[in-house]
Amino acid sequence: MTIAAPEYLPKLHDDLEREGFALAPASSMRNCLQLTGALDDWPAFADSWNNLAPDTYLVAHGRYRRRRHAVYTAAGSQGQGGSIVRAAHQPHFQSRDYNRLQGDIERWFEPIEPAIGNSASISTVLRFCHRLFGGMMPDVDAWRVEVHQFRIEARAGEPGQPTPEGVHRDGVDYVLVLMIRRTNIAQGTTTIHARDGDLLGSFTLADPFDAALVDDARVFHGVTAVEAIDATKPAHRDVLVVTFKRSAQGS
Repeated sequence: MTIAAPEYLPKLHDDLEREGFALAPASSMRNCLQLTGALDDWPAFADSWNNLAPDTYLVAHGRYRRRRHAVYTAAGSQGQGGSIVRAAHQPHFQSRDYNRLQGDIERWFEPIEPAIGNSASISTVLRFCHRLFGGMMPDVDAWRVEVHQFRIEARAGEPGQPTPEGVHRDGVDYVLVLMIRRTNIAQGTTTIHARDGDLLGSFTLADPFDAALVDDARVFHGVTAVEAIDATKPAHRDVLVVTFKRSAQGS
């Protein structure tokens, strides 16, 4: 059942605070976003996933992931009017503490295209995250925001691995995973785990605008492999991942 957006935002806040994660079904998430800003260009935004670049850092493990990446800075909720500004293109870096597969290296991905990075849809998603995550930590002066467009492809006899590093944390404060589109895909279940490995929850982001939100300091997350329903046709899982990490310098 759809819950009106003004009532649903406090629910997400409470779920994150109580459980360390929250699930927003598509109907309620879309309403939240539409009250935050415009989504008029969503079809073009979603179609931009057709122009992602291969993740060359995964060649040794498979050629099933495509992505683009961008970094933004966001003022704390009380400063500079809460502005969100795209930063110069830079690498994505995680330590091996968080990514045993590809940690401790600077990974330079193709940038999110300017028209997409400045689009109404991505601006609305970022403002929504800023409002929610900023409300969780109102004393933060500035945030480093990373945005990732991911496409995981599945081929005959070759499942796609949305999280090849396994169940993990990202080394940030908060994470949004927003479903863009599933095409000819089965599986792809998101799992949430406690620090000791116990399963806390599992769900499948199935419809556009389904979303998972994670308190990265408290819980681990992963996604099971995706498989093609019809191996003779293209099969892929498209998601937008947004991470917020506190940064006193806003860098």
